[in-house]
Amino acid sequence: MVFIPDRLFDAGFVARQLPKSALPDLRFNPKPVQLHQTKKFTYENDMDDHHYRALPHSTLLAGTAYHLPDRIAAPLVDAGSSAVDVMTDLRQIAAVTIAFDALIEAANQKMIAHGIRTLIVLDEQRHVTGIFTLTDILGEKPLQFSQQRGVGPADITVGDIMTPASRIEVIDLAAVLNSRVGDVLETLKLSRRQHALVVDGASGGRQMVRGIFSRTQIERQLGLTPVPPETGQTFAEIETAIGA
Repeated sequence: MVFIPDRLFDAGFVARQLPKSALPDLRFNPKPVQLHQTKKFTYENDMDDHHYRALPHSTLLAGTAYHLPDRIAAPLVDAGSSAVDVMTDLRQIAAVTIAFDALIEAANQKMIAHGIRTLIVLDEQRHVTGIFTLTDILGEKPLQFSQQRGVGPADITVGDIMTPASRIEVIDLAAVLNSRVGDVLETLKLSRRQHALVVDGASGGRQMVRGIFSRTQIERQLGLTPVPPETGQTFAEIETAIGA
């Protein structure tokens, strides 16, 4: 028997006799601490836990094609509508570009794939060096270049027949924001151009192409029948003719 003070149980000191087996073992006997083990994530564990199931599947059929993005028709406008309504804004629609040394057949296929008629041409530094349109391919340019340079049509590059940067009309975005559709169309008609680029200085004052005007697109949005392109002139040539 072991005697312990009764004050452990009440205010007195009356000793009580307790069996040794009833007392706690006060000897230091550390036990290893069991830490909670987090289950390591693996693909196999996740699959087991969630009981995923394979989807029905089959092999690809011969001759399968693929979807292209839905083309949303541009809204109809009138001549008094804001010029912005007929501008292809490159901050909303990604520009489709092509290298200046690409073959014209590659350019043609790219326009077909994207459902567009105009490509922005880039040089080796990815600077805008010109524009290339469907008219450049379907017009007389390829044949004329082939005859003049003695090269086959299959060897003609985009840079050979594109409209170079030096002949591209540009309009400042600030002017566009305060203009009407009729103003843009009149500008294109006067210059005998099918396209004009809109530029701004949003990148630290550096000129950047912000948008594109297409005469064909504008006429369609106006509900008009697009007019075939004429021989182009620059604004400088027009001003000279007017002043003469």
